[in-house]
Amino acid sequence: MDHKVIEKIASQAASEVATAGGSSGGFLGIGSHTDLSARPKVRVELSGGTASVDLAITVAYPTPIRKVTEQVRQHLIDRVGELTGVEVTRVDITVSAFHREANPGTEALR
Repeated sequence: MDHKVIEKIASQAASEVATAGGSSGGFLGIGSHTDLSARPKVRVELSGGTASVDLAITVAYPTPIRKVTEQVRQHLIDRVGELTGVEVTRVDITVSAFHREANPGTEALR
């Protein structure tokens, strides 16, 4: 199985955790914004039937980071294994941004 397939599945699995996401929009990183419905960036190294995953996520603010990363890690390991049969042996997570929902009351003050 190609590592690109595992990357797409891992990215989708990470985005299935409600308090985690990625960033969207922009070009070459300029003008992008946090988006909990966007898929995180993922890089996979595949060696036989095992995979190592590196991903960068956006976390909903004020959710505890450790809680979100543990949920993402476990869900990703479970889903990739379930859908592909590949065992994920390592998941390195970088929290690249926080996403705070816009409060309609504060928008009016600006």
